[in-house]
Amino acid sequence: METHSLIHPTLQLHLLLSLCSKFTHTRKKMETRAASKRKANAATIVIVEKQHPKRQRVVLGELSNLPNIIVPETQNPRKEKLQCRKNPNMKKPSLTNNTLSFPQIDESYDFEIFEYLHAMERKRRPMIDYVEKVQKQVTTTMRAILVDWLVEVAEEYKLLPDTLHLSVSYIDRFLSVSPVSKSRLQLLGVSSMLIAAKYEEVDPPRVDAFCNITDNTYHKAEVVKMEADILKTLKFEMGNPTVNTFLRRFADVASENQKIEFLIGYLAELSLLDYDCLIFLPSILAASAIFLARFIIWPEVHPWTSSLSECLGYTPADLKECVLILHDLYLSRKAVSFKAVREKYKQHKFKYVANLPSPPHVPSYYFEEQ
Repeated sequence: METHSLIHPTLQLHLLLSLCSKFTHTRKKMETRAASKRKANAATIVIVEKQHPKRQRVVLGELSNLPNIIVPETQNPRKEKLQCRKNPNMKKPSLTNNTLSFPQIDESYDFEIFEYLHAMERKRRPMIDYVEKVQKQVTTTMRAILVDWLVEVAEEYKLLPDTLHLSVSYIDRFLSVSPVSKSRLQLLGVSSMLIAAKYEEVDPPRVDAFCNITDNTYHKAEVVKMEADILKTLKFEMGNPTVNTFLRRFADVASENQKIEFLIGYLAELSLLDYDCLIFLPSILAASAIFLARFIIWPEVHPWTSSLSECLGYTPADLKECVLILHDLYLSRKAVSFKAVREKYKQHKFKYVANLPSPPHVPSYYFEEQ
């Protein structure tokens, strides 16, 4: 028997149409309510933005040292970039790691900066005779071997010259107060470079890298322990000026082209090898490197001028002893067996300055008062 629906087909159709009509009406009502809500929210956002306009992000590198930021009031603050008052004495720093270019400081601060640097170079300098008075196993030759190896490490990891100079400074300062055995001298070297890299580099090598560079002679824990010992011994005073600090300050008045800049840097790194150079302040070493570099490039012209004497604060007579030692290093009369620095500056990227010829002697009249 067939089953018949209890509701007439016509009545079913009317019920379906009624339900569809109600559903459509309800959906339209909901859409209208949502649209009204969105409109109200949009109006609120506009009011808030008028009261609190969006702030523009500013790259810190684009800001000068001056505190006043000028924003034109006549333009829409949401679309206008922040404008900075430019310091006419500021220059963009060089991106080359080994040139001496540096942002120029306002002349009104020069005297105070130099006074501070000169005070610090005297306060935080090593003993000039620590090998004889403090060390029992470390010799001057062992020190030179360590520095020569650190030059290779700095090249391997593409570290800044400042990192190398600061590393050697930490080594000498530590050895001035704490005896070190022969077997731990290399550990002192890598730990000092680790600290210097953290101080100077944007992305310093990790501890594991310094362990690997010693062929894992020292474990990570030993490097970290020595790092702590160095920091404690130096009383966390890690910001002492080096030769490179003064070279950067002297760059504008001392170097006319990139070749002489590289030559000055080469002479400065040669000075790191020689224990005898500890008797000179970093500023004297920097001035002497400039004097000798100018002599090597232009041997027929007096390497020192009145402007150099005025800006650097030294006369030729003040520099004589240091210049002669640097000249012996340049001509391989001293530290002849240490090749890392010399090979480094024989490369094309340093303009082959280690191969430049030099007269065998610096005329004595170049050191006389002009």
